[in-house]
Amino acid sequence: MFKTLSGRFLILTIVFVMLAEVLIFVPSVARFREDYLNARLERAQIASLALEAEDMLSDDLEAELLENAGVFNVVLRRDEARQLMLSSPIPSPIVASYDLRNPSAFELIRDALQCLIDREDHVIRVLGNPVKDAGLFIEVTLPSAPLRAALLDYGQRVLLLSLVISLITASLLFLAVRRFLVQPIRGVVGHMQSYAAAPEDARQIITPSAGVKELREAETSLQSMQTQLTGALKQKERLAQLGGAVAKINHDLRNILTSAQLFTDRIEMSEDPTVRRLAPKLVKSITRAVDLCETTLSYGRSEEPAPTLAPVDLKALVEDVLENEELASGSANIKFVSRIEIAQMVQADQDQLHRVLTNLVRNARQALQTKHLEGEITISAGETEDMSWIRVADDGPGLPEKARENLFAAFQGATTKGGSGLGLAISSELIRGHGGQLVLQYSDETGTCFTVRLPKAA
Repeated sequence: MFKTLSGRFLILTIVFVMLAEVLIFVPSVARFREDYLNARLERAQIASLALEAEDMLSDDLEAELLENAGVFNVVLRRDEARQLMLSSPIPSPIVASYDLRNPSAFELIRDALQCLIDREDHVIRVLGNPVKDAGLFIEVTLPSAPLRAALLDYGQRVLLLSLVISLITASLLFLAVRRFLVQPIRGVVGHMQSYAAAPEDARQIITPSAGVKELREAETSLQSMQTQLTGALKQKERLAQLGGAVAKINHDLRNILTSAQLFTDRIEMSEDPTVRRLAPKLVKSITRAVDLCETTLSYGRSEEPAPTLAPVDLKALVEDVLENEELASGSANIKFVSRIEIAQMVQADQDQLHRVLTNLVRNARQALQTKHLEGEITISAGETEDMSWIRVADDGPGLPEKARENLFAAFQGATTKGGSGLGLAISSELIRGHGGQLVLQYSDETGTCFTVRLPKAA
């Protein structure tokens, strides 16, 4: 029980209420002692008034008055004259005097605690103000044992009452915590357990219903997380099914491309200058397609293969990418420009870097063609002390807002209608494999610009 939230609330409530009662107990005991002594002073004054009324009292009556007042003797001072009104034998010397005419709170608390601690029966002197201003002061002597006994009895009653109040308060708080906090939390835990058993079942997603603001915010956050997780699981299931389908067609597609690769040998023998110029590019394209098929299954199982880093002539690579895309576009409205004037070497995997730049240039070309716009696609490059950068920019219409939100997420960051969104996701993964970064520099009505950052070789 004490390991539960409500059980710990119960214990803490009892402890804190008892602590509060203890803090109240000390001044209340001091006040009780002051009232006790003032009552003895009043009784002693009444006894002295009886003496004044009768003028002479028998010894037995005087002793009875003193016993009723609970004192040994009474001294009343009037008009600067100190007069012993009632007296009886004092069993022992007076050990302490207490003035109740104008005491401080600290003095009252100190004297009360001292009285509780001291177990010996002493004779004490008490001074106070007479009732109705019947004199300058009244003084009595009395034993300390009855005072200590009364204080102990009062303290026990206060502590017992405090314990009862603590138990009642703690029980009410215990029930309130269970009703308004523990039960809703158990409901949330139950939802989480049900969802964990079947995360693909959208019916297990929690519906916020708590009345407590903080708990409702937790339920809302949990609902959002479960919704996103369910969507992600469904997407992964579709990706797994897609991977199975790709695995089935991969072998046949590779064979078809291999056959096409053999046919290009005869195309290279053509006398047509244009065919002879384009044949090597066709061979390279088919070779890359065959390599892509070879790595499809490994990509589906884990990640892209680790890059084989080597010095790459960036100027020649960029010119090859732009020439291929220019041939693919078949349009004179789009210009492909390389601003790499001198040879620049970068440390990269040539095939993977070719794929990245091809994806970026193709996306820019398709964006211009989709909007039937004239434009220019530019690739520039440079370097700093520890990094090389390649920038692919266009003056197209810019990326849609939805595409910018999920730019590098597979199947979510498609930049053109009908696109899968895989190009940028794969490109980003390939550059991360190089230890670099692919970032969107800007995208607005003036165009779009991506930057590839590659670290230099150590």
